[in-house]
Amino acid sequence: MSELLKFFVKYSSWFLFAAYLVAGCALLFSRNPYQHHVYLSSANSIASAVYKTTNNVTSYFSLRDINEDLQHRNSDLELEIYKLKEVIRGYQQQIYADTMTVDSALTRYQFLIAHVINNSINHSHNYITIEKGRLDGVEPEMGVMDQNGIVGIVNVVGDHTARLISVLNPYLRLSCKVKGEDQVGSLVWDGRDPGEAILEELPKHAKFVKGDTIVTSGYSSVFPEGVPVGTILSGSRDREDNFYTLRIKLFTDFSTLSTVRVIRDKMKDELKTVEKELEIKNVN
Repeated sequence: MSELLKFFVKYSSWFLFAAYLVAGCALLFSRNPYQHHVYLSSANSIASAVYKTTNNVTSYFSLRDINEDLQHRNSDLELEIYKLKEVIRGYQQQIYADTMTVDSALTRYQFLIAHVINNSINHSHNYITIEKGRLDGVEPEMGVMDQNGIVGIVNVVGDHTARLISVLNPYLRLSCKVKGEDQVGSLVWDGRDPGEAILEELPKHAKFVKGDTIVTSGYSSVFPEGVPVGTILSGSRDREDNFYTLRIKLFTDFSTLSTVRVIRDKMKDELKTVEKELEIKNVN
C-alpha cells in the first residue's frame, strides 16, 4: 500500500496535469459550438474506424466456418453434377446403341458400348483406355470402333478397364480395301497427321478415284467386313513398284473420341480352332 502511495506522490504532477487537461477539453467542447461539432465528427470517425477494424478481425476469425460451409456446399453440388453426368451418359449410350445400324452380314458380332477415359494423339505411338474390362466381357484382340469408323484393337485388359492400340500407332496394321472392290491393302499410320493414315500394298490393278471410301476387308475376326475407315485423298505408285500407296482421310476424329463400341466376334474361337487344324495338316 505504501508503494502505491509513493507512486501517486511521485507522479502526482502528471495526474494533476491530466485532470486539468480533461477538464479543459470538457469545458472547451461543451461550451463552444464549433469545437463541439469538431469533437463529434472526430469521435464518429474514430468510432467508425474502431468498428471497421473490429468487424474485419471478427470476419477473419469467421473465415474458417465460412470456408467449411462452402466446402460442404461445393461437395454437394459436385456430387449432384456427377450424378447428372452419369444419367446423361446413360442416355447418350442408349441413344448411341439404338441409332447404330447393324447390317445383316454382321449378325455374328456383338457390340459392347464403352466410354473413353484416356486418349493420346500427339505421341509417336498412341494408346486409348476405355472403362470396360475383363469383367465386362472385353478380351485382347477385340476390334473397337465409334460411330464414324475404326478406332483400334484391344491389347491389354484389366478387370474394369482395357487399353487399345490406337489406329494412330505404327504398330497397328489393318487389312482394308476400296469399298466395292476386292483388292486388299494394309492400313498404317505414318506418324504425320492424326487425321490421316496410309493404305499400303494395294495391287496395281486396283481401281479407285479420289474420294472413294476405304473399309475393312473382313479378313480377320477383329473387324467385320465393311467397317468405314476413311476416304482417299491421293494415290501414288513408283514405276518399279507393283503396288499403290494411298493417303486416307480418317473418318474417326481421335481428338474428340468419347463413346466407342467393342466388337465381339461370336465365331472367333471356332475360326481359331479351324485355322489351327489347317496349320497342323499343312505341317504334316
